[in-house]
Amino acid sequence: MPDYKKDYLFVGSGNRPYHTEPYRAESYALAFIKQGSVRLQAGLGSWEVIAPAIVTLGPSVIRYFSKNSEELKMDVIFFKDSFLLERHADLFFLFKYDFFGNNGLHVLKLSPLYYEKINKIYELLQLSQQGGNYHENEVVRGYIFALVYEIDAYYRQLSPEISSSLSGHPLFARFRQLVSSNYIHQHKLEFYADRLFLTSKSLSAAIKKHSGKPAGWWIDEAIVLEAKVLLQNRLLSIRQISDKLNFSDQSVFGKFFRANAGCSPADYRRLAS
Repeated sequence: MPDYKKDYLFVGSGNRPYHTEPYRAESYALAFIKQGSVRLQAGLGSWEVIAPAIVTLGPSVIRYFSKNSEELKMDVIFFKDSFLLERHADLFFLFKYDFFGNNGLHVLKLSPLYYEKINKIYELLQLSQQGGNYHENEVVRGYIFALVYEIDAYYRQLSPEISSSLSGHPLFARFRQLVSSNYIHQHKLEFYADRLFLTSKSLSAAIKKHSGKPAGWWIDEAIVLEAKVLLQNRLLSIRQISDKLNFSDQSVFGKFFRANAGCSPADYRRLAS
């Protein structure tokens, strides 16, 4: 029988369930902020997450947390889709839920009723780690399904409010989606402006008016985040990373990284280790 302990992990409060450098995980994550607050960057979005709240992250999302208060209490369940869906007929089950993707639905503020529901499920998850239950994997799998269904049900309750907040600036939403899909190969603002049927100047002005940052900043930020993730992998040389990110040569990548991250790629690699 496979050892599913490798495919899910429950991290309770006090065990530092956050990472201060950007990274991309192999697992899904459901983080329950019970007390205090934490700063989250996920993809190109950032949030101050104040308890009580749920944070939902899929494997493709570059993320990092920074502790925002000493009273932080955060429980996290990490799981791989291979674990959750091992006995499930629908192998695309998790793709149905937008809150695991790069679309701004990572943080869900909880009402008192949903706080009670979610809190009980996390308490049961924690207890399941202590009892030596013969059916532990099946029990944990059931609790994760319960969490996904409860989160989805709550989003459906909030759908008019959520739709309003996400569609408040349709151009910005379309631009961010384009950046998320193309930033590795397309670094130039003109590419994104052409696909949005705007001039580069008009696009940059519109994005800055909405977000406070010009369009080029968002493109550069996506590239820098990817570079930081890759630089933490010491099996890749800086030249290989430069190639992966479609820079013409390593020196161009180095200048870009220094201008946007404040240090050289080599210095970042050393400091992040």
